[in-house]
Formats: sequence, structure tokens, C-alpha cells
Amino acid sequence: MKGNSISKSLLSVLLGTSLLVGCSSGASNPSSTGAAPETNNAAPTESAGEFTAKIGGVFILSGSSAAYGEAQKKGLDLALEELNETNKGKLKIEIQYEDTGGKKESAINSVNKLINQDNVVAIIGPTLSGEMLAAGPVANEAETPIFGISNTVEGINDIGEFVFRNSLPESIAIPTAMKQAIEKKGSKTAAFIYAENDDFSVSGFQTMKKTAEEMGLQNLGETTFAIGDVDFSAQLTKIKQLNPDVLLVSALYKEGSMVVKKARELGINSLIVGGNGFNNPKVFEIAGPAAEGLIVATPFSPEKQDEKVQKFVKAFEAKYGSKPDQFAAQAYDSLYIMSQSLLAAGTADRNALRDELAKLKDFEGVSGKLSFDEGRNPIGDAVVVEAKDGKFVPFE
Repeated sequence: MKGNSISKSLLSVLLGTSLLVGCSSGASNPSSTGAAPETNNAAPTESAGEFTAKIGGVFILSGSSAAYGEAQKKGLDLALEELNETNKGKLKIEIQYEDTGGKKESAINSVNKLINQDNVVAIIGPTLSGEMLAAGPVANEAETPIFGISNTVEGINDIGEFVFRNSLPESIAIPTAMKQAIEKKGSKTAAFIYAENDDFSVSGFQTMKKTAEEMGLQNLGETTFAIGDVDFSAQLTKIKQLNPDVLLVSALYKEGSMVVKKARELGINSLIVGGNGFNNPKVFEIAGPAAEGLIVATPFSPEKQDEKVQKFVKAFEAKYGSKPDQFAAQAYDSLYIMSQSLLAAGTADRNALRDELAKLKDFEGVSGKLSFDEGRNPIGDAVVVEAKDGKFVPFE
């Protein structure tokens, strides 16, 4: 009996120790999507005063819109090299990439995996606004900061307090481009064409239409297409008959560039103003000379004569052999913002990082000065650019 008593006591101690160890790893709650339980705080690896923070990168790295994600990954990788050298002995950042292929379900699965399996402290991405609207709630519910770098539709930050973005909303960029271009050209009438099955493109069209109404432009007509379409002749033939002063195009770069090319081939000589989707060098590959004169707004121009911008452009060109676009620049800035906030937090803790991110004010990045308002929306300025000789230059 005495031996059994000792065995039971020893078993109780071992069970108690096991429970204590289990509790020390942090409470977990099952995800609403049915994924494995998540741990609220990503555990840092610390050594001699340095801690490690693992961050997820969720981008389109394959498929028809891969140029966006490829540029974003390049921007992050360049920033990663610089920051891990600068912060040596204080902070080491690791990035785990996931490819969504531009699909909402893939974005949800990627975010779940990064949070619940890879135990990241934060996520940068996903690339498209529709992906963020689908996957953002997963990160927010898991209390994991998710940082949009190319999500411009309205309502992104309404997902929850763990959702951030440094990408200027279309509600700022599009009116800026339209007002500068249309006022200078003296346009009085407008026609619209947009992708009806893409959240970003629909949101951009709505902003264009609202801005046109506010400017007193006469709306001659609206027409749509679908992502994946390659023939826009029917829609643009109707627009040619309308003969608008300005053609407003809301689309991703592939279809948008084909629309611009076909418009010029059909003899449409209207001023063309596009949304944020056109801010990619692929526009010039697809549209060719037809891109000449296309006007868009962007928070970043590689042609801007600013010391910080030109240092970034030279480093990017040295590493990749090409100039960075807006998507690379905002990705680059996002990791610097993450690094600054992690250092301020002093640990790879999701909640502490969220609180530091929310305090962002007057951050000087390559895509301009940035602050967050009380809703974590970016406060910044857009620059209007025009396509000339195969590149975007400041509109004058």
C-alpha cells in the first residue's frame, strides 16, 4: 500500500508539471474555419539580447496576376536583407511565403496555415483586395496583425482592429488622378469600362463614377468585362460611338492593358485614366505604344528625385536588374514598419505588435510619409503619373 501511495503521488506531480507546461505555451481557441487551434502569441527565439520574429508573406506568385506578387516579394526580400544587417544583435526577421494564385480560398488557407502551423507573429498581404476581404477576418479572429500592401477598396480596415494597410485607398488615389488630368484637359464627358467580377475593379469603378458626378462630367455610358477575357472589341466599339472626352478604366494590369491597346487600335483618342491596377511595368509590355498618355495615381514613382527613393531604386536595380514599381515599394516599406514596431514592442508578441503598429505616425518611407488614423487607415498623398516612352513619369 505504501508503494502504491508513493506511485500515485509521483504520478500526480508528473501530471501537474505536464499541465503547467501546457498552460505556459498560451491559451488556444479553435478557428471558425475548422483549422487547428492557434496560439495567440508567436514565440520568439532569443539569443544574447536578439529575438527572432517570423512573418508570413501571402502573395500571388503564380497565375495571370503574378507580376504583382513577384514585385512584392522582391521588395520584401530586399528590405529583409537590409534590416537583418542593420538590426543584428537586436532583431532577426524570417519570412515564410505562401502563393495564393489569386484565389480567395487559397488566401484563407494560407493565412490559416501561417497562423496555426507556422506560428507567425504577423502577415503581410494578401495581394488582392478580394483576398483580404476573405482572409482578413481569419487573422483578425486569431488576433494576428495582417498588413495589406496593395488593398485599396473601401472597408478593408473595418474587418477588425488587427487589420492594417499602407496602400492608399482608391477613394484617395482615383479622385487625385481624375481631377488633375481632367481639369487640365478640360474634359466634359466620360465613359466607363471595368471588370465586373473583381472586388478591386468594381470598387474602383464606383469611385470613378462618384468622382465624375462630383466633377460635373456627363456620363455617356458604362460597360463591363470579366477577368480572363481577351477580346474587348464589342465593348470598345460601343464606347467609340459615344466619343467620350475621357475613358475611365478600372481593372487589373493584364486586362486593363489589353483594353487600352484595343481602344487605341479602334481609333479611340480619348484621354484614358486608370485605377491602381495599372501601376505595374507589365502595362508597357502588354499595351506597347498604346500605353502612351495613360494617367494613373500612385504613392510611389521611381523617377522621384528624393534621396531615400533613389537609394532604394539603385539597390533594387542592383539586385534585380529592373526598377521597382509601387507594389515593390509598398512591400519594402511594410517590412520597415514591421521592424520598427517589433523593436518598440521588444518581443515577437502579436498583441504587442498590433499596439505598436497602431501608433504609427510620420513614417518616412520610399512611398512617402505615412501615418495611421484612428481606424488604422493610411494617411498619405498620391502622385499623378503619365505613361511616356515606356515608363511612368510625373504628370505635368
